[in-house]
Amino acid sequence: MSEPPLQIIYRVQVPAGEIASRAEALLLEQTVELSRRVLPGASLEGLTVGQVVAIEPVAEGEFRVTVAQPRAATADDPAQLLNVLFGNSSLQPDVVLECVTVPDAQALLLGGPRFGLAGLRRLVGAEERAMTMTALKPMGLSVAKLASLCHAFATAGLDFVKDDHGLADHAFCPFAERVRACLEATLRAAQVTGRRTRYVPNLIGSPETVLRQARIARELGVEAVMISPMLVGLPVLHELVRRHLDVPVLAHPAFGGALRIQPRALLGQLFPLFGADAVIYPNVGGRFSYDRATCEAIARTLRRPHVPIAPALPVPAGGIQVDRVTEVLQFYGPETLLLIGGSLLEAPDEATLIQRSRRFVEAVQQYEYGD
Repeated sequence: MSEPPLQIIYRVQVPAGEIASRAEALLLEQTVELSRRVLPGASLEGLTVGQVVAIEPVAEGEFRVTVAQPRAATADDPAQLLNVLFGNSSLQPDVVLECVTVPDAQALLLGGPRFGLAGLRRLVGAEERAMTMTALKPMGLSVAKLASLCHAFATAGLDFVKDDHGLADHAFCPFAERVRACLEATLRAAQVTGRRTRYVPNLIGSPETVLRQARIARELGVEAVMISPMLVGLPVLHELVRRHLDVPVLAHPAFGGALRIQPRALLGQLFPLFGADAVIYPNVGGRFSYDRATCEAIARTLRRPHVPIAPALPVPAGGIQVDRVTEVLQFYGPETLLLIGGSLLEAPDEATLIQRSRRFVEAVQQYEYGD
């Protein structure tokens, strides 16, 4: 191969006597889909045919297989890159995608986060501490009720208030009306608090719908948006970031568990590579099954990418309680955006909601982060 290839690591379950042939078949399945014996000579070597780099036993009947694929096979296209990484082989139940390394030049071409951790810090004026965020829910509330919630959270001083990922362009809560009302709510709160909370609308739908929502958000002055890359498509995320959005993008993991891809590879590597500035993921001990090691690996990979793109911001979420804030900060430190939703929304009235939200904000602001 004349230039650095993609390095891709898979977990493969197969009897030990079959792993060599299985690794070779995995390599070829991702590009040429033919065995070497029927390929036209050596003309495709290094162009569309890569090589098996390493095979390591993990457990009985399980192996870690590293392959190198030519960058040329991806055509430097976002969708084709995914195809080469885990196209046909994602349909084979014995394979899991574990880790991805693209060449530096290709990572720079894709672009990665445009704002990243540093840009989100600047947006809310949080240069040294962790940041705070909550979600507007449940689905089914009217525009007026969601705007009222947004105003309460902004009054409490949170850095960000985002749509829940289930909020779409519903008839009972149209996108444009919701965005306009929630932005106005943050402005009214800022007139009292002296500090602006950033409202983050959810862009979701067909590519045409998402483009329309992006245009509306831009016209109304939105300063950050949220997208679920696995619902709308990673190539759509890339297109939006590069051509249609000039604000930070938070990525939600919805539908991210539908594929056999390790969370670190999908959330920690691919989401930011395709343009996400911050990535939401399930925190250990919440409603989901991610363990401590998985959460640490996602956060570490987002903050310290192995390719020359900007660091992205980890956003642990999914059942974090207000009384666990100190514990969570001890684990993640200051380069973090904490997302707490249900623990605040369980408040019986608006006064209690604001009180709980202020406790959250104060816990994050007053925590001693150290060096």
